[in-house]
Amino acid sequence: MSSSASLFDTLEARGLVAQAVDPLALRAHLMERPRCIYAGFDPTAPSLHIGHLVPLLALRRAREAGHIPIAVIGGATGLIGDPSLKATERQLLDRATVVRSCEAIQRQVCQVLELDGSNRGRIVNNLEWTDSLDLVEFLRDRGKHFSVNAMIRRDSVRARLERERGGISFTEFSYMLLQANDFLELCKRHDCSVQLGGSDQWGNIVSGIDLIRRVLNRQVFGITLPLITKSDGEKFGKTESGATWLDSGMTSPYSFHQFWMNVQDSDLPKLIRYFSLQSSDRIDEIVEASARSSQLRIGQRELATELTELVHGKPAVLSAERISRALFKAELEALSETDLEQLELDGLECVSVQPGTEDVQAASVALGLAKSRSEVRRLVQSGGLSLNGAPVRDAGCRLRRGAAFHGRFHLLRRGKKAWAMAVHR
Repeated sequence: MSSSASLFDTLEARGLVAQAVDPLALRAHLMERPRCIYAGFDPTAPSLHIGHLVPLLALRRAREAGHIPIAVIGGATGLIGDPSLKATERQLLDRATVVRSCEAIQRQVCQVLELDGSNRGRIVNNLEWTDSLDLVEFLRDRGKHFSVNAMIRRDSVRARLERERGGISFTEFSYMLLQANDFLELCKRHDCSVQLGGSDQWGNIVSGIDLIRRVLNRQVFGITLPLITKSDGEKFGKTESGATWLDSGMTSPYSFHQFWMNVQDSDLPKLIRYFSLQSSDRIDEIVEASARSSQLRIGQRELATELTELVHGKPAVLSAERISRALFKAELEALSETDLEQLELDGLECVSVQPGTEDVQAASVALGLAKSRSEVRRLVQSGGLSLNGAPVRDAGCRLRRGAAFHGRFHLLRRGKKAWAMAVHR
């Protein structure tokens, strides 16, 4: 099948293969017929973040190449905690929290993979086969295939043991067995033969491959995807306010869009190949155009538009563009009520309109646009303060609900870039 023959080569050409088990055999395996390929997502938070887009998009590429993707939501493993890349023990989550996070993550996976029931592919929860496990039976049938000597040599475990005042609990030590068992169960239930994961998952993936060989006498494969870093070596995806989440209530669509718009030119060629679903030829064109006219941020805009639409939908792209025009070109009238709510969510300095802050002077001081009422008056005299897009002419004017956007929001601006908002509650 010609389409599936290109999957491994596509991942490799985009720089998305960090490690692979027997690459030549894997390439041939993918060429023979459609294969079932899985990646797992643990509910360690109520949302996935942009780092999870790398394996999610790899699953989507697998489906587009003719394969069958499976996204495994870690309802069981999320209760244990993966020690990979963690300096200390994770805080254990209660079952109700994990269940809520699983439901939220499942919706996000469906959105990115476009699994609407008619497409090939599925989402499963590893509680399906883990919740009813008998402990003694599991230790006899699965545990006997694991060497403790080999387990403590895995990077995720060794790093914890070698760290000063380090160590690892048996709870997290057992994570490797559970993930290996996931691969075995998927192999038996769905004929799954390839696992995808981050580069920190190599030890867990190899353990699953070894378990399947011992129990089923069958060859299966694993691919790890690279840890995404910026050109300066820093981990990609973090901002001053923390992770960039896929949940619109944790990172607004506008902030999500802006995150990609702010990608450094030096990082663009790598990141657009990692994250864009466009063809390699089209990506080459975008990268070349971006290099010729870097001030236009062509590649960043393409990436921001594509990924915001993928994660949040087309209306979110239009909203992000409206907010950008409002803040950078002062086109405020086009802002919807939802747009303004996004700005409040994103941390734009806000104050509630109430007695004591219902005039421009008090609101401006409360918002940090000026240090005192007298400074506000000087700003007004010099034309340096605007309200809802118009220069403030009277320092004594009041913030009236009838003049607010959508009856709630007043946008104040000092100079050209210092924005803040007063809100009628």
